[in-house]
Amino acid sequence: MKTTILVILLSGLLCLSAAAETVQVTTRENAVRSDCRFFAPVKLKVSLGDQLTVKGRKGDWYLVSVEDVSGCIHKSAVEARRFASAGRGAASGGTSADEVSLAGKGFNPQVEAGYRNSGTNLNYAAVDEISRISVSEKSLESFVQQGGLIQP
Repeated sequence: MKTTILVILLSGLLCLSAAAETVQVTTRENAVRSDCRFFAPVKLKVSLGDQLTVKGRKGDWYLVSVEDVSGCIHKSAVEARRFASAGRGAASGGTSADEVSLAGKGFNPQVEAGYRNSGTNLNYAAVDEISRISVSEKSLESFVQQGGLIQP
């Protein structure tokens, strides 16, 4: 009897370990890094919606693997939950992954429409222009170092 219970428990544990946890990238672009710190060398670029296999956690970082590359990605760049509507295009009546990500941050087309109709003269062209600005990691790292900023 004890042997049967032990076999059942061990089988259950093996099944649980075989089911790997995955996380989904929720930022437009991010990086799997060689070490669990900002500005560590980039091993692989990942994009919105990419699925990463979680191997473990180290503080605020996930230890992940994707495309035979292992490294670290910060928790702010991934989401452990899945959304049934994510990934379906607007043409099918669903919600895009971008919309799901923005809605999770409290911003969606309805909120934007509310701002547009609020009577205030918000400059959306300036916001669009700012969102097109790209700063290299090397420039950002230099800025942090010169400013004496402490990385989280």
